[in-house]
Amino acid sequence: MKIVNIHEAKTHLSRLIDEASKGTPFVIAKAGTPLVKVVPVDKQRKPQRTGFLVGDYSIPDDFDQIATEEIEELFGKSK
Repeated sequence: MKIVNIHEAKTHLSRLIDEASKGTPFVIAKAGTPLVKVVPVDKQRKPQRTGFLVGDYSIPDDFDQIATEEIEELFGKSK
């Protein structure tokens, strides 16, 4: 991994950031002692679209009543 001193990092910051964003991280050091590591940020995923299957599936009107008796038997009937 590339190690640069603070002065070099300040002088060439744009180029170093460009390289890091393309997958080449680097370390900034002061007097030869590593201080920070610069790495690319994980790319953000696109958020999932809600409702993208609208029209492909339907929920029956009696959905809440399906298997009610079986569920009540397994977990006990609520009072």
